[in-house]
Amino acid sequence: MSSFNQQEFSDYTVVNSSQTRATGSVSKKFMSGVFTWMFVALGVSALFALLFASNDSLLQYLFTVTSAGAKLGPLGWIVMLAPLGFVMLMSFGYHRLSPVALTGLFVTYAAINGISFSFILLAYTASSVIGCFITASLMFGVMAVMGYTTDKDLTSFGSILMMALVGIIIASMVNWFLHSDALGYIISLVGVAVFTGLTAYDVQKLKRIGAGIEYDGTANDTRKLALMGALNLYLDFVNLFIMLLRLFGNRRN
Repeated sequence: MSSFNQQEFSDYTVVNSSQTRATGSVSKKFMSGVFTWMFVALGVSALFALLFASNDSLLQYLFTVTSAGAKLGPLGWIVMLAPLGFVMLMSFGYHRLSPVALTGLFVTYAAINGISFSFILLAYTASSVIGCFITASLMFGVMAVMGYTTDKDLTSFGSILMMALVGIIIASMVNWFLHSDALGYIISLVGVAVFTGLTAYDVQKLKRIGAGIEYDGTANDTRKLALMGALNLYLDFVNLFIMLLRLFGNRRN
């Protein structure tokens, strides 16, 4: 889910509208770094997903098939539970972690996520995965451009989306026990709307951060901010893709 870590960015956010529209070279470099790290994370995730989904010997480390059904192995439990821990560690340890350590955690998180995505490649047909990935990419791209170019302040809109995100998390936890297809469909439908909107909101927030950064030699802080920004956009895209796949994906027989 999308990162809830907003405080780390607050000191860099520009509230004056004239400053917000300023897009100097430092701001553009910052945004370029954000999207570069996001694409790196997506590439790492895709690589590990394909690697595990196409290799039976690696899959054996994730789960074993018994007469009672599939049983998760130690690595399977790690990739299921570790991602949330990585996000919390990066968020709450932001000030204490060095840029190198934060980079390592970010790339490792993307790799572990990719391993967990191998289950998606095994569960859904290739055409469904590709179709939903392309759709998610187009929706993400449109909303990212909208968030970057709009003059409308999306702060209040973002607050509503964050509340809706909390609702999605709670509903998903409830449905973990209920196993309701109807509730799952509603969660996915709302999730598409929420993560689409969050994309525009997060991009505008990052644009403001970039405009507020003074080029005073604090390259380390800038890199850490870019990594956390990339994490937010990575989560927006990944969750949008998953929600679309739940709605329109065709499962393998």
